[in-house]
Amino acid sequence: MHASTPPAPTAAPARWRVPLLVKASVACHLGAGALALAQPALWPWALGAVALDHALITGTGLWPRSTWLGSNLRRLPPAAIARHEVALTIDDGPDPAVTPAVLDLLDTQRARATFFCVARHAQQHPALCREIVRRGHSVQNHSFAHAHTFSLLGPRGVRRELAQAQDALAQITGVAPRFFRAPAGLRNVFLAPALHEFDLQLASWTRRGFDTLRRDPSVVLARLTRGLAAGDILLLHDRHAAIAPSGRPVTLEVLPALLRRFEQAGLRAVALPEALA
Repeated sequence: MHASTPPAPTAAPARWRVPLLVKASVACHLGAGALALAQPALWPWALGAVALDHALITGTGLWPRSTWLGSNLRRLPPAAIARHEVALTIDDGPDPAVTPAVLDLLDTQRARATFFCVARHAQQHPALCREIVRRGHSVQNHSFAHAHTFSLLGPRGVRRELAQAQDALAQITGVAPRFFRAPAGLRNVFLAPALHEFDLQLASWTRRGFDTLRRDPSVVLARLTRGLAAGDILLLHDRHAAIAPSGRPVTLEVLPALLRRFEQAGLRAVALPEALA
């Protein structure tokens, strides 16, 4: 089903609240400027303070699970934990060579997942994207192009990536995404206000398998299941996954055992919209 018109940004219910770190950064710049004007001899100290501030802001953006730049869903809410739910998230697709196999594996355990799709790939494989939704899973926003420079974009660039992806994914699936995951989890100070404009919630993860780097399925599985508990958000990939010694994407080697661990632990894999309903 196609949406008849591209969705406009959802009207936000409340004004965006500027994070404390951003307020402190603004204060730092103003204070440094005032100091340099009042005491020109102290300009190296003022410049040093600004440099430290920029380093802190940059470091925070490189920490995917940080909440210092704005709201970040790192774990499911208490109600979902009480229901013994976990969220399995699959990034970077859809991929016609891998995603159908992922869907089949999920079906075997009646597990539901959230696919953070790159909109450009979704446009190339719209039927596959709709098949994800038809099978009961959720398609969410992972940017339009998944550019490695996403965290370096200015406010217009960030908004353009979100808007193009929202439009494309809503037209393909008929449902506007509610969640966003930054490419590689990296972001900057311009992302949070843009997310607020489109009524999107940033989502990171509780644990990741590094399946784009690790070829050994046992290593990836161990990273995902060590301390596994209700409320966890787990990250795998259906595109860009490393190739296991078997010659198959490591994600396909890990998923059957991971889903069995869910069952053994009494955990139910659900899509993010259901977990936060």
